[in-house]
Amino acid sequence: MIAHENKSGLQTFLNIAKANLRNFSMFLILGLIMAGFAFLTHGVNLNPRNFTYIFIQNSYIEILAIGMLLVIVIGNIDLSVGSLSGFMGSVAVIMFNRTDIGFLPTVALTLLVGFAIGAYQGYWIAFVKIPAFIVTLSGMLLFKGLNYIITNVTPVTPKSDVFKEMASGTIDFLKTKAPVALAIFKPAQGEVHLLPLILGVLIIFYIVMNSIVDRSNKIKNEFQTLPMSYFLIRLLAVSGIIMLLSVQFARYRGLPTIAAILGVTAVILTFVTKSTIFGRYIYAVGGNQRSAKLSGINSERIIFLVHVIMGGLCGLAGMAFAGYMNSALPDAGKDFELEAIAACFIGGASTTGGIGTVIGAIMGGLVMGTINNHMSIMNIGTNWQYVVKALVLLFAVWYDLFARKKAGIV
Repeated sequence: MIAHENKSGLQTFLNIAKANLRNFSMFLILGLIMAGFAFLTHGVNLNPRNFTYIFIQNSYIEILAIGMLLVIVIGNIDLSVGSLSGFMGSVAVIMFNRTDIGFLPTVALTLLVGFAIGAYQGYWIAFVKIPAFIVTLSGMLLFKGLNYIITNVTPVTPKSDVFKEMASGTIDFLKTKAPVALAIFKPAQGEVHLLPLILGVLIIFYIVMNSIVDRSNKIKNEFQTLPMSYFLIRLLAVSGIIMLLSVQFARYRGLPTIAAILGVTAVILTFVTKSTIFGRYIYAVGGNQRSAKLSGINSERIIFLVHVIMGGLCGLAGMAFAGYMNSALPDAGKDFELEAIAACFIGGASTTGGIGTVIGAIMGGLVMGTINNHMSIMNIGTNWQYVVKALVLLFAVWYDLFARKKAGIV
């Protein structure tokens, strides 16, 4: 009898673990990729400088991936985000150069222009009912042409380094050269930056407390919860990744400014998708638009607002890329949409809509960025990088379909 109960408990644990593996597989895959490249590069890929530059080099794709995730969840696709972000970067730099309004007003106006362009595309998609593929394909061509026009097919350099500081700078106050800290962290530049460590500890504390409260509420309301061992393993894995990033940032130049911007954006949209009625409506529309409509949800308005948000994030990503290149380029944005879409699908978004998370999209973007970065360290050509990313994307979508079939979703 006891053996039977133990076997039953083990089977329940395995079933729940299998059902949740898909949600956390990206953490495992990213860990395996980094471990594999650590062996191939003799640990060069694990130095603090490289961790910082992975975020700096891929920040604009991560920002686009967050917005694209929402678009994919509602069952649409946006092919214009690359051209639009390139255009918005040029708009921001030209506005900054030709006016005296300053950097922050330029950022605010650029975001407003992005929201307006998102509203323009969202109107055709949501209310006129033109397929998103067609509207955004039109937008891709439109904004590519407009970018050539406003830049006169010539790179435009900002009149100061504020865009560069936004994209490549770090928040480096709160630092120390204390011998104990140096002995523990062995920083690359002789000092430890404390801000990333403090933020890392606070984030971990919030995640742990929030997870414990959420688990307690589920138990109280008799919902199914993860076994305690699996729950603890998950918390340790997530906390370990956050602490690893915090330590590596602390050892080099401090918290990258763009990582802070990305983090704030991710927190806001994670809250929106998980804790607001609007967020629940996004998933309802993506799951079954007809049923959502019959349930009283204004699906047209939800679709419209999602594309408005996407437009604003294109403005933010465009400024990040212009800052990273320290120039507004006429051909900026090439293939950005493909990278953002790939990040979402690699991060667990469903090809049929209704499924996906902001954190998953960020993890998918990190997988793509890590592959690019580590293959560059090994001097592997761009042609082979395309091949590897293509296979990773195909595997991710196959795994999504396989996991959903096993779970009985399709």
